[in-house]
Formats: sequence, structure tokens, C-alpha cells
Amino acid sequence: MAEKLYLGLDIGGTAIKAGICDGEGRLLHAVEGPTEGGEGAERILQNAARCARRCVEESQYGWDRIAAVGAGVPGFLDAVRGIVKFSPNLPLAGFPLRDRLAEALGKPVAVGNDANAAALGEAWSGAGRGVASCVLYTLGTGVGGGIVVNGQLIEGFTGMGGELGHMKVVPDLEAIQCGCGQKGCLETVSSATGIVRMARGAVERGDRTSLALVENLTAKDVFDAAKAGDEAARRIIERAALYLGKSMALVAVIVNPELFIIGGGLSQAGEFLIEQVREAFRKCALERAQEGVGIVAAALGNNAGVVGAAGLARRLAS
Repeated sequence: MAEKLYLGLDIGGTAIKAGICDGEGRLLHAVEGPTEGGEGAERILQNAARCARRCVEESQYGWDRIAAVGAGVPGFLDAVRGIVKFSPNLPLAGFPLRDRLAEALGKPVAVGNDANAAALGEAWSGAGRGVASCVLYTLGTGVGGGIVVNGQLIEGFTGMGGELGHMKVVPDLEAIQCGCGQKGCLETVSSATGIVRMARGAVERGDRTSLALVENLTAKDVFDAAKAGDEAARRIIERAALYLGKSMALVAVIVNPELFIIGGGLSQAGEFLIEQVREAFRKCALERAQEGVGIVAAALGNNAGVVGAAGLARRLAS
């Protein structure tokens, strides 16, 4: 009997990626297509189904090999009912994505938050392979996350498990309002958006910094300046790393994972960022909670979401 395969869909703000994985989490074939979120939920559904079918048709595998389909979506979801509750960049609020995809593809479908799916992907066949418990931080425009304990993805009662970016770790006197409505969230300082905000603040205050000469500042500009010795940029990256490490110290006494994994666009800064996060974690975490714990870069890159979505499908089919 042919081995079962699993199809994952990573539904992003601009693109949808579809991929087929085997039972070991190896990505066998992948394609990409447009999301066209501005055209509404029905267009997103059509494009997701079209991308999934094209992935199978262009591969060497038939639909009969696909045991189930998983979909990762940005935002807050009711994973039990398969309904998107809120998605910041997609018009999917209230949309029954799971049931509509299942109807369109004729396969059982599981849906989940995209960062949770990425965590499952890294745990399955990425940096966390062979590790029982790991926590993924995705550092990009915002801060996402996912928690895997003893091989199981922790989604929580209402699907809010793993929303690491909304841990309130910044002291009130330094806190600003987050997009979620709360103040002091990790996302306000340790995301690309937060780093750029702090850099613009430094320029507006008149700090001596080469960033004042840069138009259309990006987080990469801040990292590059910090690496080149710019003191203001260095302080900004230190602050972002401090609160990342502080949040990990809090997670460590709740979950006590073996491994923290840093993914997303900011992970491209590599050891320059990660070593600072390790140092902050060492300073903030209880000794027993940090003993033997690793902090590493993600391994799957942009494929983490689609591999993890296939992992959602595998979990559904098992």
C-alpha cells in the first residue's frame, strides 16, 4: 500500500503556498499562487483550492495519495469549528474556511494559525526535529509563536495558545499600545515594526546615528548599523533582544521546553541577534529553567508554514 501523503496550504497576505509532505515531514513538491485578498473571502478560497489542485497535478502523486489537507492562516481562529475569527490582512473574519475547503477539495481539512503551523513544521522536520518540546518565535512585521509540548501543538481553549507576541513584558513606563489594543506587548519592541519605530524615535530625538541618513528605514538597516558599530542602533537591538529573552524566561517556567527557535524575517540577522537573546535569557531565567535549553535559528525558512500545515493534516488523519 502506497504511503499516505499530506497537503499543506500556507495562506498569506499576498501569496498562497501549497506543498505535499510525506510522513517524515519532507517537502516533496510545492507551488505558489496569488492570494488576491482584496477580492474577498470567496476569491481567497478559490485561489487556495486552485493552488492545492495544481500542486498535486504538477507532482508525481495522485489525489488518492493525499490523506488530508491542512491550512495555516494569519490571525485568530476557532480551530475546533474551522472558522477564522480575525485576520489582520485578509477578509476572512467569520468565514467557515475548513468546511468550504473540504467541500472544494473533497478531503478532510484542518485549519490553524500560521505561526502555530510553522512551529509544528519546525518541530516535525526542522530545527526541533527529535526534540520533545520546543517553542517557536516568528519575528516579522509582528511577533507570532507556537508551542509544541511532547510532540503536541498547544493551541489552548479558544485557539489563543502560543500568541507569544502579546505577552506583556515591557514595563508600564516604557510601554506603548500594541495593535491588539493592549500596552507593553513583546510585539511592540521585538518585531521589525517595533525596531523601525524605535529607530525613528532615535532619529527624531536627535541621537547621533547613521540611521538619520537612511530614507525608508527598515529593520535590516538598523541591524546593519548596529553591526557597523552605531551606538543608537546597537541599543535598539539590545532592547529588542532583552525583551525576547525576558519573554522566554517566562515561557521557560511554564512550559520548560528543550529548545527555543527563532524564525521569521529577523532571524536572518543570525547569531548577531540570537547571541544577545541567549544572554538576556541567561540573565532573566531561573537557573533550573534554563539548564540545557538551546536557542537557535529556524531551519525551514519560508517552508515552515506549508510543512506545518501539512503537519496539521497529518494530525487530523492519524
